[in-house]
Amino acid sequence: MKTNKNTAAKLILSGIVGGAIALGGNVAYDHFNPANNTVANNPGAAKVVNTAYKVSSDTTKAISKVSDAVVSVINYQKPAASNSLDDLFGSDGQADKKNNSTKEQEASEGSGVIYKKDGDTAYVVTNNHVVDGASSLEILLSDGSKVKGTLVGKDAYSDLAVIKIASQKVTKVAQFGDSAKLTVGEPAIAIGSPLGSKYANSATEGIISSLSRQVIMKNESNQTVNINALQTDAAINPGNSGGALINVEGQVIGINSSKISATGASSSDVSVEGMGFAIPSNDVVNIINKLEKDGEIKRPALGVQMVDLASISSEYQDQLKLPSSVTTGIVIAKVQDGFPAATAGLKKYDVITALGDTKVTSSTELQTVLYKYNIGDSIKVTYYRDGKEKTTTIKLDHSSDKLNFNTPEVPNSSN
Repeated sequence: MKTNKNTAAKLILSGIVGGAIALGGNVAYDHFNPANNTVANNPGAAKVVNTAYKVSSDTTKAISKVSDAVVSVINYQKPAASNSLDDLFGSDGQADKKNNSTKEQEASEGSGVIYKKDGDTAYVVTNNHVVDGASSLEILLSDGSKVKGTLVGKDAYSDLAVIKIASQKVTKVAQFGDSAKLTVGEPAIAIGSPLGSKYANSATEGIISSLSRQVIMKNESNQTVNINALQTDAAINPGNSGGALINVEGQVIGINSSKISATGASSSDVSVEGMGFAIPSNDVVNIINKLEKDGEIKRPALGVQMVDLASISSEYQDQLKLPSSVTTGIVIAKVQDGFPAATAGLKKYDVITALGDTKVTSSTELQTVLYKYNIGDSIKVTYYRDGKEKTTTIKLDHSSDKLNFNTPEVPNSSN
Protein backbone atom coordinates (compact mmCIF):
# COMPACT_ATOMS: atom_id res chain seq x y z
CA MET A 1 0.00 0.00 0.00
CA LYS A 2 1.71 3.12 -1.19
CA THR A 3 0.33 6.36 0.19
CA ASN A 4 -0.74 9.34 -1.88
CA LYS A 5 1.30 12.34 -0.78
CA ASN A 6 -1.55 14.84 -1.10
CA THR A 7 -3.90 12.78 1.06
CA ALA A 8 -1.26 12.20 3.68
CA ALA A 9 -0.39 15.90 3.74
CA LYS A 10 -4.00 16.84 4.46
CA LEU A 11 -4.16 14.43 7.35
CA ILE A 12 -0.89 15.65 8.78
CA LEU A 13 -1.86 19.30 8.37
CA SER A 14 -5.17 18.74 10.16
CA GLY A 15 -3.34 17.24 13.10
CA ILE A 16 -0.88 20.11 13.32
CA VAL A 17 -3.57 22.78 13.09
CA GLY A 18 -5.81 21.04 15.64
CA GLY A 19 -2.90 20.66 18.05
CA ALA A 20 -1.94 24.31 17.72
CA ILE A 21 -5.47 25.45 18.55
CA ALA A 22 -5.65 23.21 21.61
CA LEU A 23 -2.24 24.32 22.81
CA GLY A 24 -3.10 27.98 22.30
CA GLY A 25 -6.28 27.59 24.32
CA ASN A 26 -4.44 25.95 27.21
CA VAL A 27 -1.76 28.62 27.24
CA ALA A 28 -4.36 31.38 27.40
CA TYR A 29 -6.22 29.62 30.18
CA ASP A 30 -3.08 29.02 32.26
CA HIS A 31 -2.07 32.65 31.96
CA PHE A 32 -5.20 33.81 33.76
CA ASN A 33 -5.45 30.83 36.14
CA PRO A 34 -3.96 31.68 39.54
CA ALA A 35 -3.58 27.96 40.22
CA ASN A 36 -1.08 27.41 37.40
CA ASN A 37 1.77 27.49 39.93
CA THR A 38 0.17 24.86 42.17
CA VAL A 39 3.33 22.76 42.51
CA ALA A 40 5.44 25.74 43.54
CA ASN A 41 2.84 26.92 46.07
CA ASN A 42 2.08 23.48 47.45
CA PRO A 43 5.08 21.20 48.04
CA GLY A 44 2.72 18.28 48.69
CA ALA A 45 1.13 18.41 45.19
CA ALA A 46 1.60 15.57 42.68
CA LYS A 47 4.69 15.83 40.53
CA VAL A 48 6.70 13.93 37.91
CA VAL A 49 9.48 11.78 39.36
CA ASN A 50 12.60 11.89 37.19
CA THR A 51 13.87 8.35 37.51
CA ALA A 52 16.50 7.28 34.98
CA TYR A 53 15.94 3.85 33.46
CA LYS A 54 16.35 2.07 30.14
CA VAL A 55 13.83 -0.34 28.65
CA SER A 56 15.32 -3.39 27.01
CA SER A 57 13.13 -6.15 25.61
CA ASP A 58 13.07 -8.58 22.71
CA THR A 59 11.01 -6.04 20.78
CA THR A 60 13.32 -3.07 21.35
CA LYS A 61 16.38 -5.19 20.52
CA ALA A 62 14.80 -6.49 17.31
CA ILE A 63 13.80 -3.02 16.12
CA SER A 64 17.24 -1.57 16.85
CA LYS A 65 18.88 -4.25 14.68
CA VAL A 66 16.97 -3.40 11.52
CA SER A 67 15.33 0.03 11.75
CA ASP A 68 18.28 1.87 10.15
CA ALA A 69 17.96 -0.43 7.12
CA VAL A 70 14.31 0.53 6.55
CA VAL A 71 13.83 3.46 4.18
CA SER A 72 11.11 5.51 2.52
CA VAL A 73 10.73 5.17 -1.26
CA ILE A 74 9.46 8.31 -3.00
CA ASN A 75 7.89 7.87 -6.44
CA TYR A 76 8.14 10.86 -8.78
CA GLN A 77 6.08 11.00 -11.96
CA LYS A 78 5.51 13.43 -14.78
CA PRO A 79 1.93 14.73 -14.78
CA ALA A 80 -0.42 13.42 -17.41
CA ALA A 81 -1.02 15.66 -20.41
CA SER A 82 -3.94 18.04 -19.89
CA ASN A 83 -6.97 17.91 -22.16
CA SER A 84 -8.35 21.33 -21.17
CA LEU A 85 -9.60 23.81 -23.77
CA ASP A 86 -7.04 26.32 -22.50
CA ASP A 87 -4.24 23.95 -23.43
CA LEU A 88 -5.85 23.27 -26.79
CA PHE A 89 -6.40 26.85 -27.89
CA GLY A 90 -3.83 28.68 -25.80
CA SER A 91 -4.27 31.19 -22.98
CA ASP A 92 -2.39 33.52 -20.66
CA GLY A 93 0.51 31.73 -19.01
CA GLN A 94 0.76 29.19 -21.81
CA ALA A 95 4.55 29.13 -21.60
CA ASP A 96 4.43 28.42 -17.87
CA LYS A 97 2.00 25.55 -18.44
CA LYS A 98 4.28 24.09 -21.08
CA ASN A 99 7.25 24.22 -18.74
CA ASN A 100 5.33 22.70 -15.84
CA SER A 101 3.85 19.91 -17.95
CA THR A 102 7.14 18.02 -17.94
CA LYS A 103 8.15 18.75 -14.36
CA GLU A 104 8.17 15.70 -12.13
CA GLN A 105 5.88 15.66 -9.14
CA GLU A 106 5.85 13.49 -6.06
CA ALA A 107 3.13 10.92 -6.79
CA SER A 108 3.31 8.55 -3.84
CA GLU A 109 5.46 7.12 -1.08
CA GLY A 110 6.14 3.65 0.19
CA SER A 111 8.77 1.82 2.19
CA GLY A 112 11.80 -0.33 1.40
CA VAL A 113 14.51 -2.40 3.05
CA ILE A 114 18.25 -2.18 2.38
CA TYR A 115 19.35 -5.81 2.16
CA LYS A 116 22.77 -5.70 0.47
CA LYS A 117 25.84 -3.50 0.28
CA ASP A 118 28.35 -4.20 -2.47
CA GLY A 119 31.18 -1.66 -2.77
CA ASP A 120 29.77 1.70 -3.77
CA THR A 121 26.28 0.27 -4.33
CA ALA A 122 23.53 -0.81 -1.98
CA TYR A 123 20.30 -2.61 -2.86
CA VAL A 124 16.76 -1.94 -1.64
CA VAL A 125 13.80 -4.30 -1.92
CA THR A 126 10.30 -2.84 -2.10
CA ASN A 127 6.94 -3.59 -3.72
CA ASN A 128 6.39 -3.33 -7.45
CA HIS A 129 3.32 -1.18 -6.85
CA VAL A 130 5.45 1.31 -4.89
CA VAL A 131 7.68 2.01 -7.92
CA ASP A 132 5.05 1.48 -10.63
CA GLY A 133 4.83 4.40 -13.06
CA ALA A 134 7.83 6.22 -11.63
CA SER A 135 9.89 8.48 -13.87
CA SER A 136 12.44 8.74 -11.05
CA LEU A 137 12.90 7.45 -7.50
CA GLU A 138 14.29 8.95 -4.34
CA ILE A 139 15.23 7.08 -1.17
CA LEU A 140 14.92 8.70 2.24
CA LEU A 141 17.42 7.07 4.60
CA SER A 142 16.89 6.65 8.33
CA ASP A 143 19.20 9.60 9.08
CA GLY A 144 16.95 11.92 7.06
CA SER A 145 19.21 12.24 4.02
CA LYS A 146 17.95 11.53 0.51
CA VAL A 147 19.71 9.66 -2.29
CA LYS A 148 18.79 8.92 -5.87
CA GLY A 149 17.33 5.48 -6.54
CA THR A 150 17.74 3.56 -9.79
CA LEU A 151 15.32 0.76 -10.64
CA VAL A 152 17.15 -2.54 -11.18
CA GLY A 153 14.09 -4.63 -11.94
CA LYS A 154 10.50 -5.27 -10.96
CA ASP A 155 7.95 -8.06 -11.13
CA ALA A 156 4.20 -7.40 -11.02
CA TYR A 157 3.17 -11.01 -10.35
CA SER A 158 5.11 -11.24 -7.07
CA ASP A 159 4.75 -7.48 -6.36
CA LEU A 160 8.48 -7.06 -5.77
CA ALA A 161 11.08 -4.61 -7.07
CA VAL A 162 14.78 -3.91 -6.52
CA ILE A 163 16.35 -0.44 -6.42
CA LYS A 164 20.03 0.41 -6.23
CA ILE A 165 21.49 3.43 -4.44
CA ALA A 166 24.92 4.84 -3.58
CA SER A 167 26.17 3.09 -0.44
CA GLN A 168 28.22 5.89 1.14
CA LYS A 169 25.54 6.76 3.71
CA VAL A 170 24.30 3.22 4.28
CA THR A 171 25.13 2.13 7.82
CA LYS A 172 22.90 -0.91 8.26
CA VAL A 173 21.89 -3.85 6.07
CA ALA A 174 18.98 -6.09 7.03
CA GLN A 175 19.24 -9.88 7.21
CA PHE A 176 16.58 -12.26 5.97
CA GLY A 177 15.20 -14.94 8.28
CA ASP A 178 13.79 -18.32 7.19
CA SER A 179 10.05 -17.86 6.64
CA ALA A 180 9.62 -21.65 6.41
CA LYS A 181 10.38 -21.90 10.13
CA LEU A 182 7.75 -19.43 11.33
CA THR A 183 5.05 -20.42 13.82
CA VAL A 184 1.51 -19.08 14.03
CA GLY A 185 1.30 -16.90 17.13
CA GLU A 186 4.94 -15.81 17.25
CA PRO A 187 5.60 -12.06 17.51
CA ALA A 188 5.88 -10.03 14.31
CA ILE A 189 6.94 -6.38 14.03
CA ALA A 190 6.20 -4.17 11.02
CA ILE A 191 8.53 -1.25 10.28
CA GLY A 192 7.93 1.32 7.57
CA SER A 193 6.50 4.71 6.66
CA PRO A 194 2.72 4.66 7.20
CA LEU A 195 1.12 7.70 5.54
CA GLY A 196 4.50 8.63 4.10
CA SER A 197 7.92 9.76 5.24
CA LYS A 198 6.49 12.09 7.91
CA TYR A 199 6.07 8.90 9.93
CA ALA A 200 9.19 7.10 8.68
CA ASN A 201 10.50 4.18 10.74
CA SER A 202 7.22 3.65 12.57
CA ALA A 203 7.05 0.26 14.28
CA THR A 204 3.93 -1.75 15.13
CA GLU A 205 3.78 -5.13 16.82
CA GLY A 206 1.49 -8.13 16.47
CA ILE A 207 1.72 -11.81 15.74
CA ILE A 208 1.91 -14.13 12.75
CA SER A 209 -1.76 -14.94 12.14
CA SER A 210 -1.32 -17.42 9.30
CA LEU A 211 1.57 -18.88 7.32
CA SER A 212 -0.17 -19.26 3.97
CA ARG A 213 -2.85 -16.98 2.56
CA GLN A 214 -3.45 -16.78 -1.17
CA VAL A 215 -3.71 -13.08 -1.98
CA ILE A 216 -4.79 -12.44 -5.56
CA MET A 217 -5.60 -9.00 -6.91
CA LYS A 218 -5.17 -6.62 -9.80
CA ASN A 219 -2.74 -3.73 -9.46
CA GLU A 220 -3.28 -0.22 -10.85
CA SER A 221 -1.85 -1.35 -14.20
CA ASN A 222 -4.41 -4.19 -14.33
CA GLN A 223 -1.69 -6.82 -13.87
CA THR A 224 -2.34 -9.93 -11.80
CA VAL A 225 -0.63 -10.07 -8.40
CA ASN A 226 -0.50 -13.52 -6.81
CA ILE A 227 1.15 -13.91 -3.40
CA ASN A 228 1.24 -16.88 -1.04
CA ALA A 229 1.40 -14.47 1.88
CA LEU A 230 2.03 -14.36 5.59
CA GLN A 231 -0.88 -12.87 7.51
CA THR A 232 -0.26 -10.61 10.49
CA ASP A 233 -2.26 -8.38 12.81
CA ALA A 234 0.60 -5.91 13.19
CA ALA A 235 -0.82 -2.59 11.98
CA ILE A 236 -0.08 -2.05 8.28
CA ASN A 237 -1.27 1.16 6.65
CA PRO A 238 -0.84 2.98 3.32
CA GLY A 239 2.87 3.73 3.03
CA ASN A 240 3.95 0.55 4.84
CA SER A 241 4.14 -1.26 1.50
CA GLY A 242 7.66 -2.54 0.85
CA GLY A 243 8.66 -2.24 4.49
CA ALA A 244 9.95 -4.97 6.78
CA LEU A 245 8.07 -7.56 8.79
CA ILE A 246 10.61 -8.86 11.31
CA ASN A 247 10.85 -11.52 13.99
CA VAL A 248 12.15 -11.10 17.55
CA GLU A 249 15.70 -11.69 16.30
CA GLY A 250 15.47 -8.61 14.07
CA GLN A 251 15.49 -10.72 10.90
CA VAL A 252 13.28 -9.77 7.95
CA ILE A 253 10.70 -12.56 7.57
CA GLY A 254 8.50 -10.74 5.07
CA ILE A 255 8.01 -7.65 2.93
CA ASN A 256 4.73 -5.92 3.77
CA SER A 257 2.44 -5.69 0.78
CA SER A 258 -1.26 -5.19 1.47
CA LYS A 259 -4.11 -5.30 3.95
CA ILE A 260 -7.86 -5.86 4.02
CA SER A 261 -9.66 -2.77 5.31
CA ALA A 262 -13.25 -3.62 4.38
CA THR A 263 -15.37 -6.31 2.80
CA GLY A 264 -18.26 -5.77 0.43
CA ALA A 265 -18.82 -3.25 -2.35
CA SER A 266 -21.46 -0.90 -1.01
CA SER A 267 -22.30 1.42 1.84
CA SER A 268 -22.81 -1.68 3.97
CA ASP A 269 -19.10 -2.57 3.82
CA VAL A 270 -17.78 -4.27 6.93
CA SER A 271 -14.72 -2.59 8.44
CA VAL A 272 -11.81 -4.98 8.94
CA GLU A 273 -8.91 -4.56 11.35
CA GLY A 274 -5.70 -6.50 11.84
CA MET A 275 -5.52 -8.34 8.52
CA GLY A 276 -2.26 -7.43 6.84
CA PHE A 277 -0.18 -9.49 4.41
CA ALA A 278 3.52 -9.82 3.73
CA ILE A 279 5.51 -11.65 1.06
CA PRO A 280 7.48 -14.44 2.83
CA SER A 281 11.23 -13.83 3.01
CA ASN A 282 12.11 -17.09 1.26
CA ASP A 283 10.04 -16.03 -1.76
CA VAL A 284 11.49 -12.53 -1.59
CA VAL A 285 15.08 -13.79 -1.72
CA ASN A 286 14.32 -16.02 -4.70
CA ILE A 287 12.77 -13.16 -6.68
CA ILE A 288 15.24 -10.37 -5.83
CA ASN A 289 18.23 -12.55 -6.75
CA LYS A 290 16.70 -13.02 -10.21
CA LEU A 291 15.86 -9.32 -10.52
CA GLU A 292 19.43 -8.36 -9.63
CA LYS A 293 20.77 -10.75 -12.23
CA ASP A 294 18.34 -10.27 -15.12
CA GLY A 295 16.23 -7.20 -14.30
CA GLU A 296 13.05 -9.19 -14.86
CA ILE A 297 11.37 -12.49 -14.12
CA LYS A 298 10.67 -14.64 -17.16
CA ARG A 299 8.01 -17.23 -16.51
CA PRO A 300 6.99 -20.14 -18.73
CA ALA A 301 3.85 -19.97 -20.82
CA LEU A 302 1.55 -22.67 -22.16
CA GLY A 303 0.16 -20.32 -24.80
CA VAL A 304 -3.51 -20.70 -23.97
CA GLN A 305 -6.34 -18.40 -22.98
CA MET A 306 -8.44 -19.90 -20.21
CA VAL A 307 -11.73 -19.70 -18.38
CA ASP A 308 -12.58 -21.52 -15.15
CA LEU A 309 -14.96 -24.43 -15.62
CA ALA A 310 -16.83 -23.42 -12.45
CA SER A 311 -17.70 -20.04 -14.00
CA ILE A 312 -19.38 -21.56 -17.08
CA SER A 313 -23.14 -22.13 -17.11
CA SER A 314 -24.41 -25.71 -16.96
CA GLU A 315 -25.67 -25.39 -20.55
CA TYR A 316 -22.15 -24.79 -21.86
CA GLN A 317 -20.64 -27.35 -19.50
CA ASP A 318 -22.90 -29.99 -21.05
CA GLN A 319 -21.39 -29.26 -24.46
CA LEU A 320 -17.97 -30.22 -23.11
CA LYS A 321 -19.27 -33.78 -22.49
CA LEU A 322 -17.39 -34.10 -19.21
CA PRO A 323 -17.95 -37.03 -16.82
CA SER A 324 -20.13 -36.11 -13.83
CA SER A 325 -17.10 -36.52 -11.58
CA VAL A 326 -15.30 -33.58 -13.24
CA THR A 327 -16.66 -30.38 -11.74
CA THR A 328 -13.54 -28.19 -11.70
CA GLY A 329 -10.76 -27.41 -14.12
CA ILE A 330 -9.72 -24.87 -16.73
CA VAL A 331 -11.32 -24.68 -20.17
CA ILE A 332 -9.07 -23.65 -23.05
CA ALA A 333 -10.75 -20.83 -24.94
CA LYS A 334 -7.94 -20.12 -27.39
CA VAL A 335 -4.54 -21.57 -28.31
CA GLN A 336 -1.70 -19.41 -29.61
CA ASP A 337 0.11 -20.86 -32.60
CA GLY A 338 3.73 -21.79 -32.09
CA PHE A 339 3.47 -21.98 -28.30
CA PRO A 340 3.93 -25.15 -26.18
CA ALA A 341 0.24 -26.02 -25.87
CA ALA A 342 -0.30 -25.85 -29.64
CA THR A 343 2.87 -27.85 -30.30
CA ALA A 344 1.67 -30.56 -27.88
CA GLY A 345 -1.70 -30.77 -29.62
CA LEU A 346 -3.98 -29.08 -27.08
CA LYS A 347 -7.10 -27.55 -28.60
CA LYS A 348 -9.92 -25.16 -27.88
CA TYR A 349 -12.48 -26.65 -25.41
CA ASP A 350 -9.98 -29.06 -23.86
CA VAL A 351 -10.35 -28.99 -20.05
CA ILE A 352 -7.09 -29.04 -18.06
CA THR A 353 -7.41 -30.70 -14.64
CA ALA A 354 -3.78 -31.22 -13.57
CA LEU A 355 -0.24 -30.00 -14.17
CA GLY A 356 2.36 -32.56 -13.24
CA ASP A 357 0.96 -34.36 -10.20
CA THR A 358 -0.93 -31.32 -8.94
CA LYS A 359 -4.67 -30.94 -9.45
CA VAL A 360 -5.70 -27.49 -10.68
CA THR A 361 -9.23 -26.18 -10.24
CA SER A 362 -8.85 -22.62 -11.51
CA SER A 363 -6.69 -20.49 -13.79
CA THR A 364 -5.08 -18.93 -10.72
CA GLU A 365 -4.05 -22.33 -9.40
CA LEU A 366 -2.74 -23.24 -12.85
CA GLN A 367 -0.58 -20.10 -12.88
CA THR A 368 0.75 -20.84 -9.41
CA VAL A 369 1.78 -24.37 -10.34
CA LEU A 370 3.09 -23.43 -13.79
CA TYR A 371 5.30 -20.65 -12.44
CA LYS A 372 7.15 -23.10 -10.21
CA TYR A 373 8.70 -24.47 -13.39
CA ASN A 374 11.47 -22.84 -15.42
CA ILE A 375 11.64 -22.10 -19.11
CA GLY A 376 13.08 -25.22 -20.72
CA ASP A 377 11.40 -27.67 -18.31
CA SER A 378 8.90 -30.28 -19.45
CA ILE A 379 5.56 -30.77 -17.71
CA LYS A 380 2.83 -33.39 -17.87
CA VAL A 381 -0.65 -32.01 -18.55
CA THR A 382 -3.82 -33.94 -17.75
CA TYR A 383 -6.93 -32.83 -19.65
CA TYR A 384 -10.30 -33.95 -20.95
CA ARG A 385 -11.42 -33.93 -24.57
CA ASP A 386 -14.86 -35.15 -25.65
CA GLY A 387 -15.36 -36.68 -22.23
CA LYS A 388 -12.15 -38.73 -22.23
CA GLU A 389 -9.15 -38.17 -19.98
CA LYS A 390 -5.84 -37.68 -21.79
CA THR A 391 -2.27 -36.74 -20.89
CA THR A 392 0.52 -35.10 -22.83
CA THR A 393 3.98 -33.77 -22.07
CA ILE A 394 4.63 -30.13 -22.90
CA LYS A 395 8.04 -28.54 -23.38
CA LEU A 396 7.99 -25.10 -21.76
CA ASP A 397 10.15 -23.28 -24.29
CA HIS A 398 8.31 -19.92 -24.41
CA SER A 399 7.98 -17.12 -21.87
CA SER A 400 4.76 -15.39 -20.84
CA ASP A 401 5.93 -11.96 -22.06
CA LYS A 402 5.64 -13.21 -25.65
CA LEU A 403 1.92 -13.98 -25.43
CA ASN A 404 -0.19 -12.06 -27.93
CA PHE A 405 -3.93 -12.50 -27.48
CA ASN A 406 -5.26 -9.36 -29.13
CA THR A 407 -8.95 -10.25 -29.03
CA PRO A 408 -9.81 -12.22 -25.91
CA GLU A 409 -12.76 -14.57 -26.37
CA VAL A 410 -13.51 -14.78 -22.65
CA PRO A 411 -12.74 -12.42 -19.74
CA ASN A 412 -10.38 -14.61 -17.75
CA SER A 413 -6.62 -15.07 -18.07
CA SER A 414 -3.84 -16.13 -20.39
CA ASN A 415 -0.84 -18.37 -19.89
